[in-house]
Amino acid sequence: MNGVTPLLDPAACRGRQARLLAALADRDLDAIVVVSPEHIEYLTGHRWDDRFRPLAAILADGSSLLVCPDKPAVEPAADDVRTYEAKWRSTLRNDQRAASAAVLGDWLAGRPLRRVGVEFSACPPHVGERLGAAALVDVEPALLAMRRRKDPDELAILRRAISACGAMYEAARGLIAPGVSELDVFSALQSAAVSSCGEMLTGTGNDYACGVRGGPPRDRPCQAGELYILDLGPAYRGYFGDTSRAIAVDGRPTDEQLAACERVCGALALVERLAKPGVRCRDIYAAVQDWLGGAPVGSWSSHLGHGIGLFPHEAPHLNPSWDDVLQEGEVIAVEPALYDPALRSGLRLENDYLVTATGLELLSPFPLGLT
Repeated sequence: MNGVTPLLDPAACRGRQARLLAALADRDLDAIVVVSPEHIEYLTGHRWDDRFRPLAAILADGSSLLVCPDKPAVEPAADDVRTYEAKWRSTLRNDQRAASAAVLGDWLAGRPLRRVGVEFSACPPHVGERLGAAALVDVEPALLAMRRRKDPDELAILRRAISACGAMYEAARGLIAPGVSELDVFSALQSAAVSSCGEMLTGTGNDYACGVRGGPPRDRPCQAGELYILDLGPAYRGYFGDTSRAIAVDGRPTDEQLAACERVCGALALVERLAKPGVRCRDIYAAVQDWLGGAPVGSWSSHLGHGIGLFPHEAPHLNPSWDDVLQEGEVIAVEPALYDPALRSGLRLENDYLVTATGLELLSPFPLGLT
């Protein structure tokens, strides 16, 4: 995306700015500055690709700035929109961060700054130098916590990304056969996703390798008897869908493959019964671990899932390495699996769900079968 037209609802973006200031009220901040593309989009409605170095800032009084490369954004959730020169005679500059930080410095000139919130994992020295002697406070944890619950404008984009997954699986089921190249499958599925979204993707997805647990597409033909795990995560306007299906390459799954598929489908049904706001993700993981442990073939030891949004893996984590609790408004990807050489080499089924007040709403109602 070029950042010229808004991707999110500007009114919702301003609401998120206000919520962020309220969440950080006890930190006594004079300003907040963000530079990561996902947080600029989340707070202003605009996104640029990684060739550019925009930034956004919010003062304690709620007034805001968006610094754009070359051209001002249209209808941004910002009170002041300024630009820096990202290109000279169409050549991209390599010092863009210094240029956009200089614009920030001009905007802040004369404003007393004691404490400023920044993203510790992303804030560069160019920005820090423009903040003078102000103490820097990490606001990234607060932003990540806010992003767990999706607003309606975010959910609309996520639904579009997930819908593209359905178009990709439909294309895959009509194409996959012995001898078909993984690269040809990848190309066809990208075309299907672009057609579904009606514009360029901002991310291509995850696993396109056949006969293995995952990986990028190879210059290799699919083989009869293999299961082709497609883990598809197209990103539409910065928001990632994330679903997985397994397809029998020759259309004739073995009894063992069918039994494993039935067991994994049962794991998804188990999550759908258990998951609701207030439930610990570790408890869901343990229940699924017990269920899959009784599978007639195959084993499982990976995570069960995660939140999705502006990053492929967000909170909550359905993973015993974290102790997250489900919240209403989250969108989660749930991906139980079974792997074994006898399964050539396994299957993973992944659905996306919205956590509602009463349980889960399925957002990816695509066929789960192996054919």
